[in-house]
Amino acid sequence: MIVIGGSSSKGLSTDLASILGVECEQAKVRRFPDNECYVRIEKENLGTEAILVQNSYPDNNFVELLLLQEAVRSLGVEKLITVVPYFGYARQDKRFEVGEPISAKVMAHHLQLNSDRIITVDIHTPAILDWFNEAESVDVGAAPEIGNYFSEAGIDLVLAPDQGASKRAAEVASVIGVEWDYLVKTRLSGTEVKISPKSLDVRDKDVLIVDDIISTGGTIIAATRELRKMGASTVTASCTHGLFAKGALPKLREECDAIVSANTLEGEVSEISVAPQIAKVI
Repeated sequence: MIVIGGSSSKGLSTDLASILGVECEQAKVRRFPDNECYVRIEKENLGTEAILVQNSYPDNNFVELLLLQEAVRSLGVEKLITVVPYFGYARQDKRFEVGEPISAKVMAHHLQLNSDRIITVDIHTPAILDWFNEAESVDVGAAPEIGNYFSEAGIDLVLAPDQGASKRAAEVASVIGVEWDYLVKTRLSGTEVKISPKSLDVRDKDVLIVDDIISTGGTIIAATRELRKMGASTVTASCTHGLFAKGALPKLREECDAIVSANTLEGEVSEISVAPQIAKVI
């Protein structure tokens, strides 16, 4: 077995190979003058089983992933496990308007064409896995690793940004050994909305907000401001997938005491490796 790292997942692929005790080969990736993608795997003998780690987001990484799958197969690999740390287009999992594609279904179809098994991490909608009908699929969660990361950080309370994310907050809190709650929005008037924990008091507590994705950061910023008004000592935000779109990271840093993400999307604050959870299902 060997791990092949795509350009979006160099750190994660290295971590995974280290845990599994196997070799890691980083693919050679460059762009032609017209911006088309060129990939090459220089090691010619990969054995019969390989693990490819590469995101399907943004679009250029998806094309790279498809090319790498074919390149791996061309070197004689019989069993290919494709790890997609961040599954792009997962939020378009239904047809909202007539004439729209179900983008997540399209992505699933193409990803499985040249793979025997697909592993995702905190996929936005678990039902998407049902569309992998030609390859085995499994989704793993980052919550245990987020909990481990903050286990010695003095966190008093873990909060989910809404009720739908309660399970993740509960898992993280269980690892840390603290209470958890979720935030609710209460409309006070036509223009005023109050955000507060459902049950627990945050006064003088070090609070950790946990979500699957932080995109523009609007929800986290609004929640942090309200928690400070309620007397929280510190507010830290963490997520599995740190998209940080539209300059979100600097804005979040102005409001939160710390921002930490998992390494599904590698960047400035991707300090939590999900490799241990991926390794468990390989």
